[in-house]
Amino acid sequence: MKKQAYNPYLPSWEYIPDGEPYVFDGRVYVYGSHDFYNGYVFCMGDYVCWSAPVDDLWNWRYEGVIYPRSADPENRDGKMCLYAPDVTVGPDGRYYLYYVLDKISVISVAVCDTPAGKYEFYGYVRYPDGTRLGEREGDEPQFDPGVLTEGDVTYLYSGFCGRGDKSRTGSKVVVLDKDMLTVREGPVLVVPGSEYSAGTEYEDHAFFEASSIRKVDDKYIFIYSSEVMHELCWAVSDSPLGGFTYGGVLISNADVGIDTYKPADMPMAYAANDHGSIVMINGEWYIFYHRHTNNTWYSRQGCAEKLVCTEKGFAQAEMTSCGLNGGPLAGKGEYPAYLACNLFTEKHDLYVGQPHAPRVMQDGRDGDENEGYIADITDGTTAGFKYFDCRGVRKISIAARAYADGVFEIRTKWDGDALAAIPVVSSNVWETYTADIDLPDGVNAIYITYRGTGTPQLKSFTLA
Repeated sequence: MKKQAYNPYLPSWEYIPDGEPYVFDGRVYVYGSHDFYNGYVFCMGDYVCWSAPVDDLWNWRYEGVIYPRSADPENRDGKMCLYAPDVTVGPDGRYYLYYVLDKISVISVAVCDTPAGKYEFYGYVRYPDGTRLGEREGDEPQFDPGVLTEGDVTYLYSGFCGRGDKSRTGSKVVVLDKDMLTVREGPVLVVPGSEYSAGTEYEDHAFFEASSIRKVDDKYIFIYSSEVMHELCWAVSDSPLGGFTYGGVLISNADVGIDTYKPADMPMAYAANDHGSIVMINGEWYIFYHRHTNNTWYSRQGCAEKLVCTEKGFAQAEMTSCGLNGGPLAGKGEYPAYLACNLFTEKHDLYVGQPHAPRVMQDGRDGDENEGYIADITDGTTAGFKYFDCRGVRKISIAARAYADGVFEIRTKWDGDALAAIPVVSSNVWETYTADIDLPDGVNAIYITYRGTGTPQLKSFTLA
């Protein structure tokens, strides 16, 4: 079988959220922060980079550590975390990495001659008098920089706006000189936060964090995480310096807002914050975002979905297991359970951290290259996988372990009729169980629901 691209697109033991995707010289590079499995805060790792050929989006290559935490002069002891970065190509053709440390509110810059080489500290974004952006009286703290360079000019966006904090107004932009450090204009507000959005088109979808900027044809597209956290939204303008109008939602990492296969307000995964951006690959637009694993905020994984463009712009993308594959997955073969794009109980809780919620996890510690699986499954837990091009599927198998006395029911709709029931029993090793099934030919989702006692774990399922 031809190798396929999945969601998450990186190995299941890698945790790279906040992805900013770019195409350089025929490869897609993703720059993000670096969570740990079982991490206890956000962004505990050094910056690493992964890349893939534009015509082989399953074939991701680890580029290694491109910038360690201790490289910043303010963080020689490595005690601060590297928050979400962004990259742009400067007027000199070099690659500039913009980022913020978690304890100081200024923007640092590193530089490299290649997209994924060793970046070296370059300086701090500053005003002409040398005062660092974020430290002048009246400045708001800097956070989640997004950058776009056109000619000799770079536009730098930044901001963080929690609900209830009137000292934070929204995302602001500054214009940098060709040295990539000196502020030439601004800061200027471009999208308001929740405390300043009442009565505007941004109300209920106001700016929270995760500023990102792209140019699409002759328009500027601003991507951001909204006040509800689980969604990435977009706004559009003829100018990078303002005049942005609200466009809509690009993705929700709970699929809230999607009404094609369930009610629009029903969450289908455990959500929390989101961060990402758009990129064109082979003539198609994709949204890169992240999901949450291990029932925590701090072990996030990168995912991507194809975007549909309409007369009104980008439509909201649905979460899938096939992501960058360009279409449904083959309806034959074994698929790991960590590919679940839907994971919920009968309560359909929205946010991570619910007691005893099902979760994607792995054995071992961070860095151990062990494939993920679903744990803490209880009566009524459902894992959903979308989509598969099925032809003549007559058997389905699952690999499960741990304490269990029940059945796994198989459906093609989350609320549809059960097409098969696979009994399972307690086992301290992975066991395979098989049942006959008559899956309809065509493109199907696969929903696997547990009914019974205990807390089984699900490693994979196989269509045959």
